Amino acid sequence: MNYTFIMALWAKLTLLGILLGLSAGCATNATYDASHDPFEGFNRAIYKFNDTADRYVMKPIAKGYDKVVPTPVDKSITNFFSNLHDLVVGVNSIFQGKFHQGLTDFARFLANSTVGIGGLFDVATSGGMVKHDEDFGQTLGVWGFNTGPYLVLPLLGPSNIRDGIGLGVDVLAWPVTYIGNTGIGLGLAGLRTVDLRADLLEATDILKEAALDPYVYTREAFLQRRKFLVHDGKIPKEEVPEEEFEFDEEEEISEEPAEPSAPFPPYFPGH
Repeated sequence: MNYTFIMALWAKLTLLGILLGLSAGCATNATYDASHDPFEGFNRAIYKFNDTADRYVMKPIAKGYDKVVPTPVDKSITNFFSNLHDLVVGVNSIFQGKFHQGLTDFARFLANSTVGIGGLFDVATSGGMVKHDEDFGQTLGVWGFNTGPYLVLPLLGPSNIRDGIGLGVDVLAWPVTYIGNTGIGLGLAGLRTVDLRADLLEATDILKEAALDPYVYTREAFLQRRKFLVHDGKIPKEEVPEEEFEFDEEEEISEEPAEPSAPFPPYFPGH
């Protein structure tokens, strides 16, 4: 069994999780707006499972990693995976019709892979090339596909029908997927997950302390963040509650370097 097969299986299991979520939702009495979170009972159960797995497995590993890995090494590891992901970002930029942005994404990869020594150093950002955050879920949104209901996937975390399908596609587009050696592929995927979780230690601690209901806080943060990303920070007025507007004009948010997708640990090796 090679690594490519494993990642392809992972993508299929993601889609299966979405279908199971749809089935579970049909038998669930939602306690929230049905158009927003009709699978709340199912989602809360998966959220609790993910939280338990994180508390007793991922978080202790991430804390140990954070303690023993020197900061410069940790930064280089983060840069390495971020550089690989720029290829996925570039492809999605092109699919969304952002050709100039896509060229910048590929130029970032080229600069960091060469001058940045395999992506260990982010010379592209230092040189003024902005890092973007695009994925196939956003691409589907740009193409006009609705999000579908909110859905929490086992281990993978917050999603929705559209982004869950997009996530499966991004798994297959992630360069590490095509490493022939299963051990190396799984090792890199595991390292990426631990590194990402370690980078989010402080954010998730704040979430648990500040939120009366972490599930609701996480859901709202995810949905707002995804809407922001799909619209590149320029959310149409009709998609925002009236009370949030003080003027008739659409508020535009200037482009800034991409930040982590959400204040919670997304267990997905491509992000």
